Amino acid sequence: VKVDALPGRVFRGRVSAISEATGSKYSLVPTDNSAGNFVKVQQRIPVRIELEGVSREDMALLRAGMMVETEALRR
Repeated sequence: VKVDALPGRVFRGRVSAISEATGSKYSLVPTDNSAGNFVKVQQRIPVRIELEGVSREDMALLRAGMMVETEALRR
């Protein structure tokens, strides 16, 4: 896991949960496509990643909702 706000730091973790629905399914304002125009909607799938071996100092810098880049390896 690479956190945009903490350049140069890489954290390891494991996926502990993947939501059964995309974030757009629970959107307060659903997409109106009554005109028949195709609009590609960005969909977000909530994923919980449990970080491993993170120091207290680093944990103090991390917040829920931060933008991150992840790479997942399948076992």
